[in-house]
Amino acid sequence: MVFPKLLFSQDKNSRDIKSNNKFEQPLSDTTKVKVASIDLYRVITIDRDTTYIDTSLTIQKEYSHNYLRKDIFGLLPFANDGQTYNTLQYSLTDFSPLPEFGFKAKHFNFLEANQIKYYSVATPLTELYFKSTIKKGQSVDAFITLNTSENLNFSIAYKGLRSEGEYINQLSSTGNFRFTTSYNTKNKRYFANAHYTYQDILNRENGGITTIEDFESEDPNYNNRQRFEVYFNDAKSFLKGKRAFLDHNFRINSKKGTNNLYITHQFNYENKFFEYNQATVQSTVGNRIINRFGDSFLDSGINDQTKYNKMYNRVGLVYENTILGNFMFFADDFRSNYYYSRILIFDNQNTIPSAYSQVINSAGGQYEYRHNKWNGKFLYSRSVTAQSLSNLDAKLKYDWNDEIQLSAQYQNINKLPNNNYNLYQSSYIQYNWSNDFKNEKINVLKVNAISPWVNAEVQFSVLNDHLYFKNISTAAQIADKVQIISPSQYDGTINYLSVKASREFKFGKFALDNTILYQKVDQTDQILNVPDLVTRNTFYFTTYMFKKALFLQTGLTLNYFSKYYANDYNPVIGEFFVQNQKEIGNHPNLDFFINAKVQRTRIYFKAEHFNSSFMGNDFYASPNNPSRDFTIRFGLIWNFFN
Repeated sequence: MVFPKLLFSQDKNSRDIKSNNKFEQPLSDTTKVKVASIDLYRVITIDRDTTYIDTSLTIQKEYSHNYLRKDIFGLLPFANDGQTYNTLQYSLTDFSPLPEFGFKAKHFNFLEANQIKYYSVATPLTELYFKSTIKKGQSVDAFITLNTSENLNFSIAYKGLRSEGEYINQLSSTGNFRFTTSYNTKNKRYFANAHYTYQDILNRENGGITTIEDFESEDPNYNNRQRFEVYFNDAKSFLKGKRAFLDHNFRINSKKGTNNLYITHQFNYENKFFEYNQATVQSTVGNRIINRFGDSFLDSGINDQTKYNKMYNRVGLVYENTILGNFMFFADDFRSNYYYSRILIFDNQNTIPSAYSQVINSAGGQYEYRHNKWNGKFLYSRSVTAQSLSNLDAKLKYDWNDEIQLSAQYQNINKLPNNNYNLYQSSYIQYNWSNDFKNEKINVLKVNAISPWVNAEVQFSVLNDHLYFKNISTAAQIADKVQIISPSQYDGTINYLSVKASREFKFGKFALDNTILYQKVDQTDQILNVPDLVTRNTFYFTTYMFKKALFLQTGLTLNYFSKYYANDYNPVIGEFFVQNQKEIGNHPNLDFFINAKVQRTRIYFKAEHFNSSFMGNDFYASPNNPSRDFTIRFGLIWNFFN
């Protein structure tokens, strides 16, 4: 038996794939074997955008070799893998008009329906990912996909993490299971993509260190980070969720022609569960005993649980004309239940209900045009039930040539509040609320340019009735290190501008890759806080060795952001909140890396933040949480094509 082999390009950028046929390559005068071309190993999004499997080793692959498996420029990771991320680049925030579960700080590693990929492969494909973690533990991601026929594909994957962390009570343990399938009939009339996910994210929550002055003093007694006093020794938060998803369409006319008619349907059923558990309520700060989150109903054994489920259906009718484009008319039905196991009745405030349920029906249309160098998509939807909800999304892209691409997007959203803004219950007395906030009004304009000279992105956003969490502790409570967080709605207007540019300069085997972000916020009060400047600069060297059997990549990366009032993290509600007491930033973070590629295996070695020991202890992920110390990491990604 002779196994197929795969040919692929090291440098070609991922682009939409047309269809190509297999070809035969002679191995000898008497033997021939089929060799699958790279475009037969396709990765497909829910929007039908298609790229191919890429096993090259580029600087972008270095940036994406991390827990989230993507470039995290604009995100600031906490000290341990598997913890949350502070957001440096606000324009990374995605908006949906429909209400979400909430607890957004816990969702960075939670894969949503639009993030799941589908596959079509000529032969079975396996990918194994490994990376060492902080102290004890490991991070792995194992994936396999195969086509049982040209029309049917299956994939199964599991990403798991266990990382102890440097500080007391900082363990992370997470798992993401994914199963996908794609099917189409031989006559191409029916297409379906479906997936099932089960995800759980467990974090031990220490609440940050209690004495920042001990950290900043650089006292060598605290080089062992376990010696720092933290607020909680036994608290933890837990997010889990399951989802069943189906997206399919059927062409009504038997043969595809100039004019075609389709019926589409999308189904999404999901449930989520968030729990905050704290065995010991009181915290020790020096020689004092405090209640960090205020008074509670319980003296010990806090176990706050929030449950949620939703079912979403969208039915559409599509008219396709090969010249005019696609016209789609759709109606959707969204039903959700967000609930607790009790009703709370207070003497001095409103009753806190046990559930918050919503039924939202919307109708809308979408026009999509693809012709020559132009690609446009225009969508508008509006609720037909009592809730006020709308979404206008217009995208336009022009491919000037193979190297230059221009695109623009305008989005106007009338967004319903996430559920945890309107209802939350906790054993902590002041962490209970029932609200009826107004919709957020969001206008976003984006312009992108990709060229050989520079890649640039400009975004301007106008936010009205912006929802956020804030610290409502009194002066006396702050002095006692008590933290009371509550949702709030800003009645003013926030104008946000971001300009991002990236460019790589090459000098023979050397290269300098640069990404710079500038942000400016116009607001009366300090509600949306971001650093003015964020930058990443990588100087690296690449070469082939051992008769081109090994490809080497090595260099230095500088990450930097200017000082700003970063949002702080609260584990009880699993959210970041606005604070204006402590600035973080203005600390350069230097990484050294050596990577190598041998056949289809990529090997990674990195000394992260190696300058931490000689540039001062002023590096933070949030006001009470230092970011990562000097750490040596290694890992690999191994692809198998059978």
